[in-house]
Amino acid sequence: MKRKTFLTITSAVAFMIGTFALTSPGVLIESVKYAAPSETANVMARTVGILLIFVGVLDFLVRDHDDSPTLRAVLIANLILQLGIMPIDPSAYANGVYKTIGSFAPNTVLHLFLASGFIYYLMKMKKPQGRLAMNDQFSS
Repeated sequence: MKRKTFLTITSAVAFMIGTFALTSPGVLIESVKYAAPSETANVMARTVGILLIFVGVLDFLVRDHDDSPTLRAVLIANLILQLGIMPIDPSAYANGVYKTIGSFAPNTVLHLFLASGFIYYLMKMKKPQGRLAMNDQFSS
């Protein structure tokens, strides 16, 4: 799969899940996560929804970019996001917040797949030239 395709898929997934979390937090919490509903949980789901929409838009906007330090930073940030999110749902299940394996397993597999993709495309990227080489371009 090409990086552009991968980033297009990640942007669509983030945008769709973010839109769902923003517009239907109660459905997400009760019917998908099988967790106890609350206004606090709804607010947090909406917050996560906006953040996921942002990540989706960012990934969509950079999907055509050539290798650069900025694109590398975007991919690293996406990787850290996936690695940071990955243990949250299993931990919620282990602590009894989520009641079924289906409440967390699909997301955990998705985060693992996406993290693997970001690692793969980071490894395929051309190595940055370094600060000195970048500064020399602009001093002429």
